[in-house]
Amino acid sequence: MLTEHEQHEIRAQMALYEQPAAVVPEALKLVQARRGWVADEDVRDVAAFLGVSTAEVESIATFYSLIYRRPVGRHVILLCDSVSCWIMGFRDLRAHLTARLGIGMGETTPDGRYTLFPAVCLGACELAPAMLVDGILHGNLTPERIDEILAGYE
Repeated sequence: MLTEHEQHEIRAQMALYEQPAAVVPEALKLVQARRGWVADEDVRDVAAFLGVSTAEVESIATFYSLIYRRPVGRHVILLCDSVSCWIMGFRDLRAHLTARLGIGMGETTPDGRYTLFPAVCLGACELAPAMLVDGILHGNLTPERIDEILAGYE
């Protein structure tokens, strides 16, 4: 069930759009910001609140890669795999991260600390290779720099 605060925030977004369906991405982001991810019941609750079908909300929730449909770790790492990052060493960094964390892309560490996802593009080609950790951009990555960054999250 949506909290009163979530309902209030979603209503504020509804004032900005003519169609309730246009609010769905923002509503999902608001729910995720509070809960960490969007469960099936959250999809149903958002749909009911906005007066749109559950299928419509589900289609949007599964389309956007930054809407998490299962629990994620306390820290979400998005490793950019754009062309620029590939050229600048994405493969070696991916291998380093997966070995260091003991997980593959799309997985969460057993202790629930990290979830690792590929990101199609972070829009930071001048900093390639790059990653986001909890929304903070880190660029010009090397395996050593990744270790230094992650040490700040342990």
